[in-house]
Amino acid sequence: MKKLVKPRKTREIHSHHFDSTIWNDLEFRDDDIIISTYAKSGTTWMQQIIAQLLFDGDPDVPVADMSPWMDLRVPPKEIKLPFVEAQDHRRFLKTHLPVDALQFSEEAKYLYIGRDGRDVVWSLYNHHVNANQAWYDALNETPGRVGPPIERPPEDIRQYWLDWFQGDGYPFWSFWENVRSWWEIRDLPNVLFVHFSDLKRDMPGQIRRIASFLDIPIDDSKWPAILEHCSFEWMKKNGEKSTPLGGAFWDAGAEVFINKGVNGRWADILTVIESSEYEQKAKAELGSECSNWLANGGALSIG
Repeated sequence: MKKLVKPRKTREIHSHHFDSTIWNDLEFRDDDIIISTYAKSGTTWMQQIIAQLLFDGDPDVPVADMSPWMDLRVPPKEIKLPFVEAQDHRRFLKTHLPVDALQFSEEAKYLYIGRDGRDVVWSLYNHHVNANQAWYDALNETPGRVGPPIERPPEDIRQYWLDWFQGDGYPFWSFWENVRSWWEIRDLPNVLFVHFSDLKRDMPGQIRRIASFLDIPIDDSKWPAILEHCSFEWMKKNGEKSTPLGGAFWDAGAEVFINKGVNGRWADILTVIESSEYEQKAKAELGSECSNWLANGGALSIG
């Protein structure tokens, strides 16, 4: 079995979205929960699951407020850090950073959610194309932005895909380095990998697996409520509870943020050659085992 090495922060990442320096000043608690994804891979779903586990199926938990995206540069860390440090419940925080841009705690628990990159892009497009001017102003006009602004997306989703694929995650951030960096630490005892497709296939089983990993006992009398409030249908209907600012950055509101929750929409648009190019790239960037897991989910081998 390979030797397990604690991750070490080696760089900062800044962009229209990111300010990774906030992690340098966070005082970790031993029971912190960190939710990590590339983006649009089930992050909000996982936040909802953890909130429901922690608060016994309470439908009124303000998840988006309680579980901030730490490395999003707005609001600035001077506002965000005091808010997080004042929380007296078990904290569950969100990141989209690769591991080498994080300060890593050996005591905190980390959940990494994976999803096929093609499904990620289709969800990203919905997120991006429906964003309103307030979203662009927050990202582009708030002082402290490093690098170019984020632009409006092309109307053609295939062109959006090509820009993302050929530009290594453009206009967001690298997909491959994010997945690869977390894959490299998958065997650490405080890291759990969850796949979007596995949540779709067996949400009750995956929620129990997550609860066990986080040492959260489940009150069986609350189990039906937990499952109901973690369902896609309930979350879409009540999206203002789990969507940042209640969906104010999207004119259609929180329901457009929580879009379809389905995979495979790319299959009717990408050509066989385009899809094959993605699969070949995934294998070259991540290796056979990781690329297969990313495409299909399933249990991971250890060691």
